[in-house]
Amino acid sequence: MVHSVSDRLIQGRTFAGLNKIPLGTIETLFFDKIFLKTSLLKKILYKTAIYIFIVISCLLIITVTYNAIEFKTSVFHKLVWNAFWLFFSNFAFWSIEVYIAVTIGISLFYSEISANIGQGVLHNFFTGKYHTPKEEERIFMFLDMKSSTTIAENIGHFKYFEMLKEYFSDLTDPIIHYSGEIYQYVGDEIVLTWTLKNGALNNNCIQCFFEMKKAIQNQKIKYQNQFGLVPEFKAGFHYGKVITGEIGVIKKEIIFTGDVLNTTARIQSLCNGFGVDLLVSGQLMKKLQLRPPFQMKAMGENELRGRDEKIDLFTVYI
Repeated sequence: MVHSVSDRLIQGRTFAGLNKIPLGTIETLFFDKIFLKTSLLKKILYKTAIYIFIVISCLLIITVTYNAIEFKTSVFHKLVWNAFWLFFSNFAFWSIEVYIAVTIGISLFYSEISANIGQGVLHNFFTGKYHTPKEEERIFMFLDMKSSTTIAENIGHFKYFEMLKEYFSDLTDPIIHYSGEIYQYVGDEIVLTWTLKNGALNNNCIQCFFEMKKAIQNQKIKYQNQFGLVPEFKAGFHYGKVITGEIGVIKKEIIFTGDVLNTTARIQSLCNGFGVDLLVSGQLMKKLQLRPPFQMKAMGENELRGRDEKIDLFTVYI
């Protein structure tokens, strides 16, 4: 029995839906690196063209195989290819392909803009989540590259900038995997944040730090070959209440205000004095449930510049 073009189009649309997962994998593993230095417009056009090529190629294989089974003959038989050309030359097929291409293009545009202004920020702007300021409990990580000034002087500022691009790129996957949100890049420093729920869940915030360490170590040969060094970093963690809301007129941003940010920055600044890469406030440690392989060591009560009260600090290691 020969199925109609509309039947086959339904099969094609079903395949396209099922294909979202592998296409997403391709996006994360390959395209983000291949098109790292490509302009936004070219990146969207190239990616859309590749995705459509993949979809059509897979549909070709499925259609020919399906026809061969239906006709109970070889895939090289004339009947198989006649049915194939009937399917692929149909106006309905190409109208759906155009629809898919436009949908992919819009999705990629949204994804790229979102990536440029921060994960979830574009969605929050569209939904107006922070149009009215809200109080939230959030975890913050201030992560700072060690000896960045010396590195920039030794390798030159242009090469240092190239290293920063590689460095931030390599840190991205752990941040995404452990539900972190990039709040700000400040020179070589990254400020990450989590809602208390997301950051404490499975110790995501702490796990993120150690996965970031691993990500850099996995690329140490690249850094040694290109820059003659492997970057290292230190981080401070704290949590507390912040007010979150939109500010700005010609350039809008979603910002956090509250003492927790200043405190986290000052906690991070104490890492060198203690000779550790990670310091966590006692308040945050109470919200986490660290188990092996994580180990913690109390660093005692410490005064922070600009604060009257002392704060308990801990370091965490594996």
